[in-house]
Amino acid sequence: MLRLSDALSVRFSGRSLLHPPLEGAPMNLSVSYKHVKLRKPVEAESTRCLAKLGKLLKNYAPDLVQLHGSLDKHPRKVEFTFSLNLSLPTGTLHATGLSPKVGLSVKKAFAELEGMVKKHQSKLRKDYQWKRKRPRAEVPA
Repeated sequence: MLRLSDALSVRFSGRSLLHPPLEGAPMNLSVSYKHVKLRKPVEAESTRCLAKLGKLLKNYAPDLVQLHGSLDKHPRKVEFTFSLNLSLPTGTLHATGLSPKVGLSVKKAFAELEGMVKKHQSKLRKDYQWKRKRPRAEVPA
C-alpha cells in the first residue's frame, strides 16, 4: 500500500506524480543581436510565438529543449534576417525569416519553425505509415 509520504518521494522523469505536468516547455532561450539595437519588437513578437511553440514542445523535457535566435541587419539594404536554431533530443531544426521589418522577420522565422516542428513530430509518430493508400469509396447521401 502506498502512503502519502511515500508518494511525495516518488518521482517520474523529474516530476512529482501528484502534480500535473507543466503546460508548454520552459526552454532554454537565447537571442543575439548583430549590428541591431531593436530589442523591444523582437521580444514582443517572440513572446507571442513562443507560447505557440511551447504547446507543440510540451512532451519534451524542459532542460533538453534549446532555442537560439539571432537578428542581423543587412549592411547595404533595409533588410533584417532573423534565424532560429531549435535543438531537440531527436534532432536540430533551423529556420530563417527575411523582411524589411523586424517584427515580420521574427514572425516568418517562427512560422517556418512551427511547420518544421509539426513535420518532425509527424515523422517521429510515423504518420506516413498510417496514411490511407487509396481513396475512400464515396457514400451517396
